[in-house]
Amino acid sequence: MAKNASVLKSISVADRNRKRNKIYKSVIKSLTKKFLTNLSQVNNTDDIAELKFTVSILYSKIDKAVKKGVLHRNNAARKKAFLSRQLKAL
Repeated sequence: MAKNASVLKSISVADRNRKRNKIYKSVIKSLTKKFLTNLSQVNNTDDIAELKFTVSILYSKIDKAVKKGVLHRNNAARKKAFLSRQLKAL
């Protein structure tokens, strides 16, 4: 194991950032899964309004992840396009 103070600090910073990034990605994956399961169980217009609200929250989380540097902007655009296609197919 490294003994330099700077190396120890960089290891702790990398660990902290990895945990933070994992939280962002986990929230995005969870909301996406929730959206897709709710999408398959749509019955009426109230459900569609709820899905649109879920998508807006999901877009916000994706944009924040890009802003923090967790996701690349092209990756975020791809995720958002996928969600939009799923919603339009309804």
